[in-house]
Amino acid sequence: MFTGLVEAVGIVVSLESRGEQARLSLDIPFASELHPGDSVAINGCCLTVADLSPGTTSFDLLAQTLRVTSLGGLTTGSSVNLERAMMAGDRFGGHFVQGHVDATGNITRLETSGQDHIVAVSLPPEIHRLCVDKGSLSLDGISLTIAELTENEAVFWITPHTWEHTHLHTASIGQAMNLEADMLAKHVEKLISARLQGTCGQVGADAGLLPI
Repeated sequence: MFTGLVEAVGIVVSLESRGEQARLSLDIPFASELHPGDSVAINGCCLTVADLSPGTTSFDLLAQTLRVTSLGGLTTGSSVNLERAMMAGDRFGGHFVQGHVDATGNITRLETSGQDHIVAVSLPPEIHRLCVDKGSLSLDGISLTIAELTENEAVFWITPHTWEHTHLHTASIGQAMNLEADMLAKHVEKLISARLQGTCGQVGADAGLLPI
């Protein structure tokens, strides 16, 4: 489980194709504190440390990961957002982020407004329906509040701290971004959809629960 509060920015050392899979190697500031098997969110995608060597931390990317996320488009020198899995007792400053990317969108707008920055990202329909004005959306692992929800995109106002301490300051128009919709919104949609289809009662019965 993550919070969407980016801990540091890492640099891609290499992305090695291994058939349908790949191995991603990064230069990570807190590498000395990691161990094989640890979970790290890379641009919002939860990955497991596969190997540690001087100067690099490596992760294996499955075919599903390459298909659903933007990680396959990384190149040597790319910046990535990093967050280690939260520990029990930590302050929870963002929102519930699982590190399970739902889809990708593309940056459609980058503007400056005083000391703040405005970023707009296109949303596929399956993500758009899970979003609301002032709701939460994870953008490349950053917990952000949707300032404006248009017909097909979300607009975010980025504070100077977030701009400077994530990879957003290197972003460009058209760049693919990993999207993870709010976990609670996904559960609510599933329950309502089941009820509308007349299956919620059966689902509840199978689980030993009362129908909604």
